[in-house]
Amino acid sequence: MNAEQFAGLLEERGISLSSRQLGQFETYFETLVEWNEKMNLTAITDREEVYLKHFYDSLSAAFYFDFSGPMTLCDVGAGAGFPSIPLKIAFPTLNVTIVDSLNKRITFLNHLAKVLELDHVQFIHDRAETFGIKADHRESYDVVTARAVARLSVLSELCLPLVKQGGHFVALKAASAKEELTDAKKAISILGGKTDKTYTFSLPLEESERTIIVVKKEKPTPKKYPRKPGTPAKTPIA
Repeated sequence: MNAEQFAGLLEERGISLSSRQLGQFETYFETLVEWNEKMNLTAITDREEVYLKHFYDSLSAAFYFDFSGPMTLCDVGAGAGFPSIPLKIAFPTLNVTIVDSLNKRITFLNHLAKVLELDHVQFIHDRAETFGIKADHRESYDVVTARAVARLSVLSELCLPLVKQGGHFVALKAASAKEELTDAKKAISILGGKTDKTYTFSLPLEESERTIIVVKKEKPTPKKYPRKPGTPAKTPIA
């Protein structure tokens, strides 16, 4: 997917990017590839693949969930910034917080935010399990996103404690989403959520399956969650 196809396919989905925004995506690509030579940020470095599998894939969440109004977004385990930095470029009114357990990725993201001239972004080096019990972050975000971090039963415990009541958890998933959703049903309910909608579609050009799962936070998350670091992954709620 070249930059022209990227812009055209997004336009078809109702997302119009200005020349400045398209320039930011190109700078993002160049910065990602440059830093990837020094640290392992992504296995995908080909321009057309980055535009398809990172940028377009990240923005696909906006086909099914409205990110256009001013809102607080927390991205858990964003790695090199996906999906939240592409969403921030496309929807500049977002107030974005990224939490990631690797400090070198936080260093990259701070640099990236400077070169892209992004405002209202903050990057926090922390485990999601300890971040989720902090009073100034717990149940304080309008929307929490995660892309390819862990199975949904685990991910729900990392993300739902951060979502305010009435807010949403948006998970970007690949082909195994239906099975994951079945396994995560109990966890989502215990953590105060309810699956709102599930959308399955094919990524253009390569036709690989993707799923966007939208969970609404209906009740407060019990104080015992999230559990200690590593526990959700070892013993998911079942």
